[in-house]
Amino acid sequence: MPKQRVRLLSLMLVLGATCLLPANVSAQSGQSLFGDVRVTADNNTVVPKEVTLILRLVPDGEVGRQTVSSRGRYRFNNLKAGEYEILIEVDGKEIGRLQTIMIRNQMSNSPYGHQYDLDFRWRPGSSSPAAGGVVAAGDFYERPSANRSLFQRAEEFVTKKKYDDAVELLKQVVETDNKDFQAWTALGIVYAAQEKLDDAEKAYLKSIEVHPASARAQLNLGKLRYSQKKFEAAVEPLTKAIALQPTNGDANYLLGESYLQLKKGSKAIPYLNEAANLGRPDAHLRLGWLYNAAGMKDKAALEYEEYLKKNPTYPERDKLKEYITTNKKS
Repeated sequence: MPKQRVRLLSLMLVLGATCLLPANVSAQSGQSLFGDVRVTADNNTVVPKEVTLILRLVPDGEVGRQTVSSRGRYRFNNLKAGEYEILIEVDGKEIGRLQTIMIRNQMSNSPYGHQYDLDFRWRPGSSSPAAGGVVAAGDFYERPSANRSLFQRAEEFVTKKKYDDAVELLKQVVETDNKDFQAWTALGIVYAAQEKLDDAEKAYLKSIEVHPASARAQLNLGKLRYSQKKFEAAVEPLTKAIALQPTNGDANYLLGESYLQLKKGSKAIPYLNEAANLGRPDAHLRLGWLYNAAGMKDKAALEYEEYLKKNPTYPERDKLKEYITTNKKS
């Protein structure tokens, strides 16, 4: 199965492919997120002895944190379905984020967990991204200490689901510093949680205006428009999100789905294929539906077969098995 590795060079996160590996997790205990941490550096540069990993559920806030050695392993257990991100800190200072980690209900009956390995190349004092990276500038923003305190308090309010209070603090942050794209994105997330979708879209657009390379804002804008069935409008930000994060399975899936809804199946296929390879087994279902509608039943059977390999507990698996037996070429 493809494997996801994440390399942090200075303040930049470079994303690889998605992976599912055994984690010995039961249905009762929820999902597990785990991986190896490796910190390296140039000659004569001392690496930090340890890093702190903070796991956040979007938009609820922090659900756990761990301090691990520079050659250790982290694990977060008992996680419910949802979108997560990992904040990486050294000596209390955030140096990067791994965003858009999707944990789904469909794996709840599987003995698998989600593995995301973190490779750090430590360059203290450097703020420039690595040349040739997959992601153009991670969603890291160095804000003044006063705003940093407001932002942290806003996150605490979000954790407590006090969204109105969080909004007021985030507004103060962006009023003081209009270029804080991360705060604009956070504001959009909170507005979306409040179902204030127009305000959420405006916040995401502002984040993109001040920092077009924010893959998170582009993806969130695409998700928002997709949820509103604005499929044509969703295509642009999702396309940009993929340009910034080619290995983001959710962006590929949503773009493929948007093209399907727009009746542009030929454009949908490559993105759904990529999504299937990046941890979205439901993309196989959509490809199967597409091929079946086009009369390509043998190809549909292959997609359904792949789907059942990845999700053997699918409630309608018997129907799919019957379809596969009838239509798969020997």
